[in-house]
Amino acid sequence: MRALKAAWLLLVVFTLGGCWDRMEINDLAFVTGTAMDVQEDGSLFCTLQIAIPGSKEGTGGGGKGDSGSFYLVSATGNSGNEIHRALQKKSSRQLFYSHRSVVFISERLARQGINKALLDVFTHDPRNRLKTYIMIVKGGDARQILELNYPLKQVPLEVVNEMQRTGDEVAVTLRDFFIASQSEGIQPVVGVLELGDHLTDKKEQIFKAEGTGILKDLKLIGLLDEKETLSLMWLTNKLKFGRISAQLPEDYGEIGVMLNHTTSKIVTHTDNNEIRFNVTLEGTGTVEENNSTLDVSNSAQMTMIKQAMENSMRMQAEQLLVKLQKKYKADSVGFGQEVYKSNPGKWKTIKKEWDTQFQNARITVDVNLTVNGAGMVHSTLQHE
Repeated sequence: MRALKAAWLLLVVFTLGGCWDRMEINDLAFVTGTAMDVQEDGSLFCTLQIAIPGSKEGTGGGGKGDSGSFYLVSATGNSGNEIHRALQKKSSRQLFYSHRSVVFISERLARQGINKALLDVFTHDPRNRLKTYIMIVKGGDARQILELNYPLKQVPLEVVNEMQRTGDEVAVTLRDFFIASQSEGIQPVVGVLELGDHLTDKKEQIFKAEGTGILKDLKLIGLLDEKETLSLMWLTNKLKFGRISAQLPEDYGEIGVMLNHTTSKIVTHTDNNEIRFNVTLEGTGTVEENNSTLDVSNSAQMTMIKQAMENSMRMQAEQLLVKLQKKYKADSVGFGQEVYKSNPGKWKTIKKEWDTQFQNARITVDVNLTVNGAGMVHSTLQHE
């Protein structure tokens, strides 16, 4: 009887422990990047970049030759499932999205609204990796980025490397985007890319970061340039490091500082039915460029430099806030979220009117910098 029971248990173990639903690696098509565009009839045009098995990173010039490291497949549709079915029919292998690095959205599609393109296509499908970055392609079609004949590696891999390496560019993952779009009192933002210059070989072209996309109700309503992006990241406490400059008074010249540590603090005041915010930006940096007659080893002159840098950054941040309040009418910093955190009861009464409240909210900015003199040169070389 014991032998019979043991045999039965072994049969159950072998049956349950089998890999009946496993997928061999040779049966998978590894998607490294996705581009979403919109056609004239309003339908979505989706392009996938798929790694070629056995190819080496950086070999070949792209997807147009047998020696390339990837190839592209495209399909149209009005829904995520429809597009996926069409794309799968064009691949002899099962599409596998866990290695996807970036989703590119064309500016045209983003301005029409990306709810259908993102929230429906990527939210409900467990095959999608939420650590995937999302970027808007300024001008042209998003698929142009995937078609790019880039001299180094596959473009999605290079974009991710750049996002991880840089400290002053907006890097937003699908997870970040979904959280911001569903959170109280904040509108999501997205990084922006643009095709850059052609290299010596006219077939080779590079890309460049081009600021930040401001969204409202999941529609792109405006773009921020490099300086505005730095201010936004500092305001939202996401700036790792960055270069800032200021013109000194009395025609002394210009000073450039490399920030290596920054923080931001927002204090909310909801007294007397008025909402006010005080933002304090703090940072530490080193003089990196001195195109002035000042000596950075002189404490009095360093005080002048410090004040000039603080005034410059305060004005830069204030100009961005006015743009967000008056032009775009989008709370991309998350001031409403600060009200929600500090006074949930107050937020409950004003959240339906927050668009109007935000446009009229009083916001003051204070900047406190610690600036250190640089290296071996006290002043600019031409004045030594």
